[in-house]
Amino acid sequence: MILSAHERMIAKRYLLPGRGEGFIFLVAGISLFAVMLGVAALIVVMSVMNGFRAELFDKIVGLNGHAVVQGYGGKLPDWKQIMAEAKATPGVKSAIPLIEQPLMASYQGRVEGVLLRGMTVKDIRSNSSIQNKVLIGKLSDLVPGSGNVAIGARLADELGAQIGGSISLISPDGQTTPFGSVPRIVSYRVAAIFEVGVYDYDKSFVIMPIEDAQTLLLLGDTVGMVELDTVDPDKVGAILAPLAAKVGDRAVVSDWRSMNASLFEALAVDRVVSFVILSLIILVAAFNILSSLIMLVRAKTRDIAIVRTMGASRASLVRIFMTVGIVIGSLGIAAGVVLGFVILYFRQAMVNGIQFLTGQNLWDPSIRFLTELPARTDPLEVLGVVFMALVLTILATLYPAFKAAGTDPVQVLRYE
Repeated sequence: MILSAHERMIAKRYLLPGRGEGFIFLVAGISLFAVMLGVAALIVVMSVMNGFRAELFDKIVGLNGHAVVQGYGGKLPDWKQIMAEAKATPGVKSAIPLIEQPLMASYQGRVEGVLLRGMTVKDIRSNSSIQNKVLIGKLSDLVPGSGNVAIGARLADELGAQIGGSISLISPDGQTTPFGSVPRIVSYRVAAIFEVGVYDYDKSFVIMPIEDAQTLLLLGDTVGMVELDTVDPDKVGAILAPLAAKVGDRAVVSDWRSMNASLFEALAVDRVVSFVILSLIILVAAFNILSSLIMLVRAKTRDIAIVRTMGASRASLVRIFMTVGIVIGSLGIAAGVVLGFVILYFRQAMVNGIQFLTGQNLWDPSIRFLTELPARTDPLEVLGVVFMALVLTILATLYPAFKAAGTDPVQVLRYE
C-alpha cells in the first residue's frame, strides 16, 4: 500500500493520541499487546509441539529403529536368514539382531524391573543415541564374556548403583529341577551409565553384548528380533511390505508408527487443538483493532469531513485508516515474534525458575517422557502465523476504513 506524503502525515497523526483521545490510544495499545501475546503463544506452542515430536522420534527410533521383525513366541531362530532378506529389500539401510527381555535387577537389597537389551558390540558402539549420552564409564568395556553392562541413569538412581558396582539380573526362566524351575541369577559389573533423555528408557534399560544376553536367557544362537532402519521412516510401511509378505509365516513386522501410535496421535491432536485455541487470541486482538479504529473514526469525523472538502478522495481515506490499523497489527506481530523467540531461548530456565518459586515439579520426566522441555521452530510455521495474524489485521481495518471514506462532509459541517 503506497501512501502519498499527506496521507502518511495524517496516518502518523492518527497513530498518536490527541487531546481527549487517551481511551482510544489505550484500546489501540491493548490491541497491539494482544496481537503480540497471540503470535508469541502460537510460535512457542507450535515449536514445543514440534520439539516433542522430533525429540521423541529421534530418541525412540534411535533406540528401536524404524521397524522390527519379531519372532512368534519372542524367539527368532533363523534370524541370520531374515537379516539377509531384509538387507536385500530395497529401501532398507540396516538390519541388526536384538534381544529384549523384561527381567528383575537387584543391587544391595534394592530391586527394580528392567528391560534387558542385548546388542552386538559393534551396534552398541555405533548407536549415537547411546554412544553420545554416556554420563560416566566407557562403552568400550562392554565386550562378550566380560560380565560388564551399561544401565540408564534413572535406573542407577533407583538402585543406588555406581560404576564398578555389581548388579544381579534375575531371570524367571532358569534351570529345571525335580522341584520345579529355579530362577537364574547372574551378577554383572556396571561399566557405564547413560542418559538417553526418555524417562522410561533411562529407568529400565540394561544393555549388554548379545552373546552375554543369550547365555543369561539360555537362548543358544537365537535372538528375539531383527531391528531395521529404512531410507524414509514416513514410508516404512510401503518399504517393508515385500519383507512382511516373505516372513509372515515365521515372524511379524512392526514399524515405529504401530508401536508408538497412541503417543504420536495424541501429540498430533494436541498440536491442532492448541493451534485453534491460541488462534482465538489473535482473533480477539483483531476485534480490538476493529473497535479502536471505529472509535477513532467517530472521534475524527469532523477532521475527515474537512479533509474531504480539501480534495481528499474516498480511496485516500481508506488507505489512511487501513494504514493505522495495519501499523498497530504489524508492531504487535513483530513484538510477538521477538517475544516468542526470547521465551523459546530461555524456556528451560523459565521452567526451572517457576519450579523454584512455586516449589512444584512442573516437568516430571516420568509424566513428560523427556527430561527437558524441547523446542524445534519451523520457519514455515512462523511465516504462517505471521501471515494469519496480518490477514486478520487487514480484515479488521476494512469496515472502519470504508466507514470513514463514506463520511458525508456536507452533513458533518452543515452546522459548523
